[in-house]
Amino acid sequence: MNRRRFVMSAAAAPAAAVIGSGCSTAEKPEPAFRFCLNTSTINGGEIGLLKSMEIAAQAGYDGVEIWVRDLKACLDSGHSLSEIEQRIKDHGLAVESAIGFAPWLTGKAGFDQMRDDMQLLSAVGCRRIAAPPAGVPSDAPLDLFKAGEAYAELLELGRETGVMPQLEFWGASQVLWHLGQALMIAAAANDPDARILPDVYHLFRGGSGFNGLKMLSGQLIDIFHMNDYPDKAREEQNDADRVYPGDGVAPVVQILTDLNAGGPTVLSLELFNREYWKHDPLTVAETGLRKMRTAVSGIK
Repeated sequence: MNRRRFVMSAAAAPAAAVIGSGCSTAEKPEPAFRFCLNTSTINGGEIGLLKSMEIAAQAGYDGVEIWVRDLKACLDSGHSLSEIEQRIKDHGLAVESAIGFAPWLTGKAGFDQMRDDMQLLSAVGCRRIAAPPAGVPSDAPLDLFKAGEAYAELLELGRETGVMPQLEFWGASQVLWHLGQALMIAAAANDPDARILPDVYHLFRGGSGFNGLKMLSGQLIDIFHMNDYPDKAREEQNDADRVYPGDGVAPVVQILTDLNAGGPTVLSLELFNREYWKHDPLTVAETGLRKMRTAVSGIK
């Protein structure tokens, strides 16, 4: 039980005592999750942005997590930003986040690239963008204090554009692979809008484990990448090993239980499984959503 719930429970205790034990207890509230589809989960993004959004809506998702490269490809094929935005509205979807690889931690050129991506995403109503350690040289340890300063600047840019950067760590990265490092950067940024973007696979692959999630306030996580992994050594795993939630050995229900204690979270299904890419995209999308819902239903 987190501190907020403890305080609420303590305040409610005297009233419960007055009412008496004969009254039924309140039902447990529904988990506060929204379901999102990372579009590369279906066919590796090869079917295009517009078709991916159509499939997400048909499968029953609340939103999508798109890729900057796919948005640019859609524009290059002749579609306009206003048309894309209207298609999104017509499908009733929220563009919860986006994936891009602007090297914002490497200096002005990378930061400017991130600005361009944010401005582009803002035009289609996207709310967030992943901010991973793309392009950071691995020949020296990452200065976490300086990274925090850079992240603070990026958060300012996020407020300007309306597209908020979510600090992402990659389990196989040589510079930013651990939840603890991401927390240090977020703390060094000293900004109320700081957010981290965890991922079941990356938490495992980088050796973070999952107990750290119990220490986090719900305000620190807006979006969480959902997937699972098979039973083999973490150092031998790569992105393509990801499987549907519940089909691997990750403690998915406990992870969701800890996330739910913090508050509303967007669960984005992010898989890069080549076998799934061979299947019908709608079937993959529907299967992933069903398995996420099944996992959520098991919350303690």
